[in-house]
Amino acid sequence: MEKTRSLADDYASLNSRSPREEVLRIFAAIHDATLDIEVKKTLAQSILDDLRADKSISRLLEDEAHLAIRAVKDLGYAPEVATVLATPPNLRCLLNLSPKFEKEPENPALRCIANTILLNESARTTLIGNDVGGGTACVDLLQNSTSAEYIFLASRILFLCTVSIYSSASFIKWLVECKRQNVDGSRTAVDIIAMKMDELVSSLVAGNDVKTPMTDLLKLTFNLCVHYPKLVHCEAQSPDVKVAGSDQKVMGDHWSPQLDSLLPPLLRAFHNIPLRSRDPHNALVPPLSHVIHALITIPISPTARHMWFGSQPSSSVPHSSPSESASSSSPASPTHETQPRVPVKGPKPKPLERALSALSARRPYSRSSPSRSSTPTAPDTAARAYELLDITLSHFMPDEVEPDIEDVRSSRCKSEDDFTLDDVSPLGILLTRICLADEDAKLRLRSWFVPANIDRTTPLEQQPTLLGRCLRLLKSYTQLNSVIGEMLFAMFDSNPETLIRYVGYGNVAGLLFHKGITDAPMGSSTSGGPITTPAGLPINPITGTIEREREPDNMTEEEKEQEAEKLFSLLDRMEKTGAIQPSQNPIRKAIEQGKIQ
Repeated sequence: MEKTRSLADDYASLNSRSPREEVLRIFAAIHDATLDIEVKKTLAQSILDDLRADKSISRLLEDEAHLAIRAVKDLGYAPEVATVLATPPNLRCLLNLSPKFEKEPENPALRCIANTILLNESARTTLIGNDVGGGTACVDLLQNSTSAEYIFLASRILFLCTVSIYSSASFIKWLVECKRQNVDGSRTAVDIIAMKMDELVSSLVAGNDVKTPMTDLLKLTFNLCVHYPKLVHCEAQSPDVKVAGSDQKVMGDHWSPQLDSLLPPLLRAFHNIPLRSRDPHNALVPPLSHVIHALITIPISPTARHMWFGSQPSSSVPHSSPSESASSSSPASPTHETQPRVPVKGPKPKPLERALSALSARRPYSRSSPSRSSTPTAPDTAARAYELLDITLSHFMPDEVEPDIEDVRSSRCKSEDDFTLDDVSPLGILLTRICLADEDAKLRLRSWFVPANIDRTTPLEQQPTLLGRCLRLLKSYTQLNSVIGEMLFAMFDSNPETLIRYVGYGNVAGLLFHKGITDAPMGSSTSGGPITTPAGLPINPITGTIEREREPDNMTEEEKEQEAEKLFSLLDRMEKTGAIQPSQNPIRKAIEQGKIQ
């Protein structure tokens, strides 16, 4: 304790005429020493006082500002010191100092602000208040910056300042509604965000490491998409949506045209962000995962259909060879023609061209340099989402692997930056929204999941296909199985009989039970789905496989016992997963009634 007290006393004894070696020694000691919290707080405040003071009374010389602010940054990692830095004068001082470091690769003043508002929530409202003006400064910084460092810091600060709809409501509305100079489109911060998103995607495609600024920009985008529609009057996106107050509005059910300019760059990012090179099979990592989070907040309206799906007709069922799909036996999975085009750097279009082309990718996003008269076609978001789900699940559940085995839950997922299969849920939600919003996209997805020539000679749930993996997931992973279930239910018209006809009642009994459907509905005239294969063979409605003629019973007693054990194990598993209640288990009933010893 004596050492830390003497360090604070040493700094207090400095003046502008002190030997500069002593100043350097003290700053080095601040960086290296383990200091008492009260000493840290005192030192942080003293250094900031000197940084804002007149040169005649400051202990520091002008060229020592960079050492001083880095010392404050190191001290500020303690939450107690962040409380000291969170006052209006201190935040204003840090903000005013930030231009001194604009030519350096890292801006310690802005990083100090970002860390302060991360550790101290009240500092967020203080920073964006009129007394400090940090919100305006950060939007200006985002608009005028080209370096990854400054885009990251501006995005991080704005993201943190928009986390809470309650404390930041007026600031969120200001970001979306306030007109700005030298900004295209609606001339708000929303258009600045859209512009920076496109710039960062181009940079990612060029191989530059800008994942961190892109991730924080997407987090800011998500906050605006979630919160702003709750703060203003917005029309419901579906007749089924009930009128609700701001607290009851469900994400994606309400939308404001003020946010429309965010959709085109988000879709361009979704289609063009490269999968990470060290493991392209796990696609659902930042920043792509945050693109998906933002997209699920945006309704798929009829007027924006061409942005989401291009000109895909309802009868478009692309075919590919098995080598073109992660699922080796998915003969109708999307071809590369429906997938995102590789961006190539080219001339930036004028504002009018951007407005006319809407989502149609800017020239940097075309595979080759098109003529000015060409009309770019937006790629199919349903195909891209299908592909991402396919390659992700085939990576973590190769071949016929069950999702519950140790290799999947521990080895594979733990080695992927703590990734778990539940992290696939947002992509499943996006696919569900696509199915519910667009009939043509739903039919395409259905034809890819369950192609007409699907192999029905073996159990569907055991196949190394995307459908097989999804059916296996219905029995596992509490969060993901619910999402996958909703996706499949929506894909098959939200009709239980249609779902059963395609995949078999046994595969979705648990899903239907949790929806309150306890009996297998059969024979409805309103349902669709195949009852025979293209070759005319009948499909078993329980298993989803070919119904074979019953062969004479020539099994041995031992074989019969083995089959009975398999049936008992299956029913026991269905009971444990909630697919059936104990009272519905016929084996248990027979035992209780004494029919089986």
